[in-house]
Amino acid sequence: MTTWETIVTIAGLALITLLTRGFFILPSRDLPMPGWLREGLRFAPIGALAAVIAPELVMSQGRLIESVVDARLFGAAAAVAWYVWRRDMLSTIIVGTGLMLILRMGLGW
Repeated sequence: MTTWETIVTIAGLALITLLTRGFFILPSRDLPMPGWLREGLRFAPIGALAAVIAPELVMSQGRLIESVVDARLFGAAAAVAWYVWRRDMLSTIIVGTGLMLILRMGLGW
């Protein structure tokens, strides 16, 4: 790809992004939205997060894990328990990741 083709490609991608996302950014007033849709959109981030994390927890190299003795499951359980107790996101990440690393590196899971 030549330098000119790269510049045109980047400019085209920027334009497409602006057009598709500008629909939500550019209006000066809120767009009318039914109440049920507004209520449903509140749960979109947690749904997307679950869709990304759940397969990572229960699958390994494209297959379901065969045993519940998996460091990821224990790390996730510890992180959830810690978050319910403390309600602090940074320490939740540290606890979950720390336990997973201890189990993997220390015990060889």
